[in-house]
Amino acid sequence: MNSGVTNIVMEQMKKADWPEVRSIYVEGIETANATFDTEPPSWEEWDRKYLPACRLVVREGQKVIGWAALLPISSKKAYAGAAELSIYLGKSSVGKGIGTKLMAYMIAESEANGFWTLQSGIFPENKGSIRLHEKAGFVEVGVRKRIGKLHGVWRDVVLLERRSQVVGLD
Repeated sequence: MNSGVTNIVMEQMKKADWPEVRSIYVEGIETANATFDTEPPSWEEWDRKYLPACRLVVREGQKVIGWAALLPISSKKAYAGAAELSIYLGKSSVGKGIGTKLMAYMIAESEANGFWTLQSGIFPENKGSIRLHEKAGFVEVGVRKRIGKLHGVWRDVVLLERRSQVVGLD
């Protein structure tokens, strides 16, 4: 691992972290390979969309360099332990092993909060994100062909899923 990174801390996201989280999200939007969104949400929109549990940031010193959070996949009670994972790193933090650490932290936090399944939808072109997920035990469930348009172009999404080995075993 090419570290070169010191003073890394992972912790729960606070509302005060939003400007840096938003900035990292904007970097993802600009790649056109991280999200179908073309504009970042407001704090209020983001706060309504993501579950209150498992909102995480990774800091280098005082600077937020990545974040992860969970979205509900359904309002049905039976799906209460299944969530969609969003994980983003600032572009200057890619390739340093930080994503692997953030993913491990998110998995531990999600299991501590009773989640038995995490899923992610990733553009097939985002090979780094797919590798990160597979390294963390996610498996490809399938490809959702031409599921949505981004900038007028139909895009596929690879659906990956990770089943906990400690939660939901009954």
